[in-house]
Amino acid sequence: MTAIHFPIKTKLRIDWSEIDIFGHVNNVNYYKYIQAARVKYVEKLGMMKLYEDTKTGPTLASCKCDFKIPLFFPGEITIHSRVDFIKNTSFGISHKIMNDKNELAAEAQDVIVMLDFNTNQKISITDKMRKKIEKLENRTF
Repeated sequence: MTAIHFPIKTKLRIDWSEIDIFGHVNNVNYYKYIQAARVKYVEKLGMMKLYEDTKTGPTLASCKCDFKIPLFFPGEITIHSRVDFIKNTSFGISHKIMNDKNELAAEAQDVIVMLDFNTNQKISITDKMRKKIEKLENRTF
């Protein structure tokens, strides 16, 4: 993996129930792994608390995954996550799923849109939230 900084690391155990008839982790489970990492990221930013308080917060607009090598049971993975971009109402998180040999198993990209769940309308990312992301990422956008 490159020297690019990934501030959030999510370690997960591969369960036997995630294995398909071919003996490797079924592709659907990669999206569950990505979801776990995405939730950890937005929790770190305080977005779940923001939703509880204001009914505004993140919603997933898209998720794409490119599979590199299969994952197997037993095993563990680490998902490395970072923000790639911040726009007016959205931001992107990229993930690298690494197996327990530190080999790249998959790469994924999320697009998250900030939403007012009261009106079901997109809202701007606040300066305060942008600063939180920049602090976590240790860089400016």
